Amino acid sequence: MLRDFARPAKPARAELKARTKEEQAKLAANQMAIKQAKVPVMVVFEGWGSAGKGSVLARVIKDMDPRFFQVVTMAAEPTVEEQRHPFLWRYMVEIPEEGQFKFFDTCWMEEVTSGVFNKTLNEKGYEKRIDSINTIERQLSDNGYLVMKFFFHIEEKEQKKRLDALKESKNTKWRVDKGDLWQNRHYEECFEVYDRYLKDTNRDHAPWYIIDAKDKDNATYQVLSYLNQGIDTALSNRSKAAPIRQNIFPLRKTPLLKDIPLDKEISDEEYKKELKKLQRKLRNLHNVLYRKKIPVIIAYEGWDAAGKGGNIKRITDALDPRGYIVNPVASPEPHEKARFFLWRFWNKLPRTGHIAIFDRTWYGRVMVERLEGFCSENDWQRAYNEMNEFEKELSDWGAVIIKFWVQIDKDTQLARFTERQNTPEKQWKITDEDWRNREKWDLYEDAINEMLQKTNTKFAPWYVLESVDKKYARIKALKIVIDSIEKAIKEK
Repeated sequence: MLRDFARPAKPARAELKARTKEEQAKLAANQMAIKQAKVPVMVVFEGWGSAGKGSVLARVIKDMDPRFFQVVTMAAEPTVEEQRHPFLWRYMVEIPEEGQFKFFDTCWMEEVTSGVFNKTLNEKGYEKRIDSINTIERQLSDNGYLVMKFFFHIEEKEQKKRLDALKESKNTKWRVDKGDLWQNRHYEECFEVYDRYLKDTNRDHAPWYIIDAKDKDNATYQVLSYLNQGIDTALSNRSKAAPIRQNIFPLRKTPLLKDIPLDKEISDEEYKKELKKLQRKLRNLHNVLYRKKIPVIIAYEGWDAAGKGGNIKRITDALDPRGYIVNPVASPEPHEKARFFLWRFWNKLPRTGHIAIFDRTWYGRVMVERLEGFCSENDWQRAYNEMNEFEKELSDWGAVIIKFWVQIDKDTQLARFTERQNTPEKQWKITDEDWRNREKWDLYEDAINEMLQKTNTKFAPWYVLESVDKKYARIKALKIVIDSIEKAIKEK
């Protein structure tokens, strides 16, 4: 893209000033339109060192309402803590909520290209990260985000002139670091890497805009003009449904819930013996997980009163409390609902060597949100593929992903509901919503079957826990967790 870049004609100084003022006023008005339409806007500034990103950004936001935008600067190298999370994690936690702008002074591009320059990212690693970036940008776009990406381009001589000028003054020489100087000395090498990255991540849903940054006034006008055009298009297209993507991941065969026998049981004596043995084994494996820095994600879904809580407790009883967290997932809070639906789960991912257990998960999108009308049909139909992509990203990171569906029959649920209602210390467990959901049992069963069939991947499999006998389900879950962890340790 940089090889083919042709500088746009530069207006005369007076005309440029007038056009810039007009675009700034339009952006201020568009900001309010974006707020009203609840469109989240992510603006990414990338480019050569000393290309003027910061000064142009200051001019772009000059007339905007500061209550409804933020500026975030992402370091090229993640911190030690950030390195213990997936590549995209530190960026995903920063995405804006609906109606807000967030300006990124560098984003994932710099981390990837820096990895190429310093040889910490090989060809396979580069291609994987490009795939991750293209996937997440597409997901954001499909979920209503406007993603605008600008690359500030200057020639080698212009960059050197600016760096020399900055170094001459004691008040500005701090702005020149070793990376900027290395980049200028290796301009052609950097040019090739940047050009490839721009080509590899230039997509219709998130295209690159190359900004001629030789003149900062003209660069400001270019950014404002493109940004306003992008906003106008996003506002006019916001009612259009995003395409439903075909699943590309291999799926495991899944039986229908009605075909799964629930007569599995275990004696009290055998249960106590197995529980003690398996918990001891899991406790030892937890230490190995930490040493080998393997993250584990255990996701629980199931019918109300199926026994998820007791099942989770038998797993956590075997774990070091410093190395796990249980995330109870309820209806999204307003700040969570105002973002991409997977955002709140990105925020709860474990560090390497730790275990995160989710009591209800992102699969609410295709169950309760689908059946209760909390999202559109297009939203939940897209979600199957988006969740598979999310889990593939985590699997490629090295996470062990175990998904449990805790299964009971309708009569068992009724008996447990009745017991809860008639037992004072258990009444907090039963709500009117539980009874309402029970009336939709058949609809939920259809949705669950579809969920299992479309998301039972080899890298993030579903396991059905037959929980009419809760003791049997607990032992089965422990065995599956242990087997999955042992396999991951062996492959590490």
